[in-house]
Amino acid sequence: NPGMAAGGMGDVLTGLIAGFICQGYDIGQAAHLGVYLHGAAADRLAEKRGPGYLASEVMAEIPEAMAALMKP
Repeated sequence: NPGMAAGGMGDVLTGLIAGFICQGYDIGQAAHLGVYLHGAAADRLAEKRGPGYLASEVMAEIPEAMAALMKP
């Protein structure tokens, strides 16, 4: 979403991907999971606040986004 056009978003994405790789996912899986989770967290934040948020706020939203995605 357009709110992701802010400094530091790539750093958050890189950290997610690296974290998945460290957990044993192959690079392709880690990239897919990281991109999807990064976008889901930003979309959740955009719904709550609208545009104009920071990368650190997206990072803080990741645990809630992950929990929501894991619900059956």
